[in-house]
Amino acid sequence: MPKKVKRTDAEWKEILSPGAFRVMRQGRTERPFSGEYNDFWEEGRYACAGCGTPLFRSDAKYDHGTGWPSFTMPVDEKNLVYKDDFSLIVKRIEVRCAVCGAHLGHVFDDGPAPTFLHYCINSAALAFEPAGKDEPVSKPGAAKGPARPPKRCKAVAAAKEVAAIETATFAAGCFWGVEHKLGRIPGVLTTVVGYTGGRTPDPTYEGVCTGKTGHAESVQVVFDPARVGYEELVRRFFGLHDPTQVNRQGPDVGTQYRSAIFYHGEKQRETAEKVMAELRASGKLAAPLATELAEAGVFFPAEDYHQKYFEKHGVVCS
Repeated sequence: MPKKVKRTDAEWKEILSPGAFRVMRQGRTERPFSGEYNDFWEEGRYACAGCGTPLFRSDAKYDHGTGWPSFTMPVDEKNLVYKDDFSLIVKRIEVRCAVCGAHLGHVFDDGPAPTFLHYCINSAALAFEPAGKDEPVSKPGAAKGPARPPKRCKAVAAAKEVAAIETATFAAGCFWGVEHKLGRIPGVLTTVVGYTGGRTPDPTYEGVCTGKTGHAESVQVVFDPARVGYEELVRRFFGLHDPTQVNRQGPDVGTQYRSAIFYHGEKQRETAEKVMAELRASGKLAAPLATELAEAGVFFPAEDYHQKYFEKHGVVCS
């Protein structure tokens, strides 16, 4: 085992990108389907992005369909450490680098044969090393995971083509309750709370609460349009808050609590405009519609303690 690597947060910030620091040193999670290595099938080896410790080989990588790089086994068990994680109430097994202690992801038991393990790892925690003449993809005699072509298998690709998984982003006040309500809609696959629509990079909750960052507390939704359409999500969005309130929802006051739809592409913009026009013409609003319609920009996931807050605590606002 290599010598342990220990650095201060300040030193890690100099070495890692902001996204990698949030994942590896603060235990955050990337948005699904956003990582560099999710849909990546080159032959080689994946090492820890912080210290270079070998972690996984490409022949152990497969497409689990959840939106993060997935592996059936590590290069060497000694290079990983495991910890119980109760942050989402249900127990999970966290995976960390044994050398530098970086958070990598989690391991589950819903993977394919022969190991039936599913190492769900953040791309930001990985550094890919292409296979070279002196470094075979697999060690001789090593057990192999499922063989993979240099792209997703046809069955998975076909399924995703039909599903055409999409992303939607909404702001409707305190994101705790909004996430809970949107997450219960059939067809919604995952939800992440965070900050978007502002001008400050890598915002924190404390910074957003000052109202000086320009960001809104938002929820990013990954959904299956074969089960729920974007128009239905927009209509549900308007049904779960008061879209006539300006820069507030109930007792929560400030630009960070504004009502907003951040559209992904022209089709979503047209759909949102259609629903908003119908709502204005309906005569059901007691005041003018205050919902902002803006193109989706960079979405910054909020701190871990905000994620699935309702499920953790059973309350939607403080």
